[in-house]
Amino acid sequence: MAQAIEISFSDFHTKKNNTEHRTEEISDRRLIVRRGQTFTISLRFKTRGFQKGDRIIFVAETGPWPDEASGTRAVFPLARTINKMTWSAALVDNSIDSMTIDMCSSPNAIIGQYTLKIQFTTGGKATTYQLGTFVILFNPWCENDDVYLENEGQRQEYVMNDYGFVYQGNHNWISPCAWNFGQFEDDILDIALKILDKNLNYLQDAFKDLSFRNSPVYISRVVCAMINSNDDDGVLQGNWSEDYSNGVCPSSWNGSTAILRQWYKSDCHPVKYGQCWVFAAVMCTVMRSLGIPTRVITNFDSAHDTSNNLVIDEYYDTTGKKLPNKGNDSIWNFHVWCECWMARRDLPQGYGGWQVLDPTPQETSDGIYCCGPASVKAIKEGEVHLNYDSPFVFAMVNADCVSWTVYGARKEKHFCDPHLIGNCISTKSVGSDQREDVTNHYKYEEGTLEERKIFQKALYRLQSKHPVLRSNGSINSDDTSRFPANGVSHENGTFDMDKLHNPPLSAAKLLLKFKLTESPQLGQTISLLLLAANLVTVAKTLKLCLSAQSIKHNGTAAHRFWKHSMYVELGPREEKWIALKIPYAQYGKFLEENNLIRVTAVGEQNLTWEKLLVEKDINLAVPDILINFVESPTVNKPCKVQLTFFNPLNEEIHNSLLVIEGSGLLKSQMKLQIGSINPRQKSILELQIVPYKAGFKQLQVAFSCDKVTVIKGYKSVLVKP
Repeated sequence: MAQAIEISFSDFHTKKNNTEHRTEEISDRRLIVRRGQTFTISLRFKTRGFQKGDRIIFVAETGPWPDEASGTRAVFPLARTINKMTWSAALVDNSIDSMTIDMCSSPNAIIGQYTLKIQFTTGGKATTYQLGTFVILFNPWCENDDVYLENEGQRQEYVMNDYGFVYQGNHNWISPCAWNFGQFEDDILDIALKILDKNLNYLQDAFKDLSFRNSPVYISRVVCAMINSNDDDGVLQGNWSEDYSNGVCPSSWNGSTAILRQWYKSDCHPVKYGQCWVFAAVMCTVMRSLGIPTRVITNFDSAHDTSNNLVIDEYYDTTGKKLPNKGNDSIWNFHVWCECWMARRDLPQGYGGWQVLDPTPQETSDGIYCCGPASVKAIKEGEVHLNYDSPFVFAMVNADCVSWTVYGARKEKHFCDPHLIGNCISTKSVGSDQREDVTNHYKYEEGTLEERKIFQKALYRLQSKHPVLRSNGSINSDDTSRFPANGVSHENGTFDMDKLHNPPLSAAKLLLKFKLTESPQLGQTISLLLLAANLVTVAKTLKLCLSAQSIKHNGTAAHRFWKHSMYVELGPREEKWIALKIPYAQYGKFLEENNLIRVTAVGEQNLTWEKLLVEKDINLAVPDILINFVESPTVNKPCKVQLTFFNPLNEEIHNSLLVIEGSGLLKSQMKLQIGSINPRQKSILELQIVPYKAGFKQLQVAFSCDKVTVIKGYKSVLVKP
């Protein structure tokens, strides 16, 4: 009888395989491969090697109940060649006491951790050995994978880059906020897989959930739901109250790794707190770690349409003060989500590619707080009937805004602006730290006939799905009279610096416009001019009501700290510039964490009672944190870094704190208490870091104190091997 084969040990060639599969930054101690791509293993035998007449079968299993029909168990023989369309193995080398085998998973394999077994059959007797465990990820380099991305530069940016930017501010003042994604830190992949195992679908029916984990559409939807904590033990708890006393202010986070580690180490209790950019950036980390190309997107003047009619109503009192919306509709100064790249086999051909996924808990989708994946191409073409949550995403970038003036119990429609929503949609450029504008991916150019046609098409799709919209008086697809033929005049051909709620210029008899006289700095007096212009040959008296209030980034109005009124006499076709000043003493203690102020002017003329409303969003600039690498950073060598920061206020600040991080540069967050800083004083701090990964890396720094929520800085640097 032939002697049975006994295995002495197996070698997964982890370093070589992980390098070829671009996972070596995650680990060089365990095998992590991308599906549909060959990897190599070797076996050493105790007794004898593989001989003619021996039969070898491999078994790869994932999950608690492996099953071939569900895809959680793959059984495949040792063959002569690799078949990259399915699980396969081929003999590379065979000797007396060892053999080397090439192996490949299916490009449609379920992702996650697998156990690999081998079964030898000799003379009718079968022996099975467990060879070890390995992890399978999605593979953007494999043409047969649903996440295949053809462009290598994009693969490097959207899968391999471990830092990036989240854009904030407003469409006239776009500010890059550096972010440490850190998807290749050695514990982040395990945390990402834990997130999958904590989702509600898995807890209710693990067998069914696992069977769908080959689909990027399914995985992205699960992760989107799990990043917020509204339905489950998700990663982040949202908070827009400005009271973060029992957690962390969302603006203080520099990156995803600290958040994900805190969630994991706290037995999966939600981390406090997040807002939209934190939710999106953490989701980007998880998706990149799993191998799905992902980027963070910021939409300025982003609509939240709860009534599902593609119209956002905004209300003002007669003095220009913004009032709480009567419904839950709102316009966020900016809103942040993710785009993930994938095929959409569940949609008609042509709607694959970038898909919107928004993990911020705004509305439920199939009963769960998540949004997407919604095809960006479908949004642009108004195909809002396609899965998932396309009407909501379409409204975020292309709803119409109607402004109302409220007189006690009565309200008066002021103006409908079809151009206000969805400006300067932004993401980090491929291969550089510059901003890329992707607005034209989401919609045709504002003011064009094509854009209006798509809006009407989307509205028709919605009415077909929800016929009640036809009869409730809220909107009608034939009502084109509310869209002015020429819209609003804009100096730069796209969007003016002010949000204008005026009639189109062809019908207007008066014009109001704000202009800043200098860049507004935190701690300094805000100086601006208001232009009041009479466009006709008849003299007019204009009553002006002015106000200023702080605004949260989600569009919610906070404290009104300044108001003023006056009468302005305007002769025929006369223009007058009115100088306005708001000192720091008046606005300082009322600022929200984003340092955003909205100044509003309401004009009413005395003959026809024509009304005009113009508002300007002002982001107060804060001083940069200067970061200087005193020495050239090299792996495993101490490197000095100098930080320079400045108190912009004419008063002392206290409880100053620096939070510093950067994947490849620091193993974990560094926190430094600075104490007090005198008025308008510069402070210089020197620290030492020991880089542990080569390549382009980024150091992120956040400074906070009792009077300034957060000031951030970053420095990108090349670390030598």
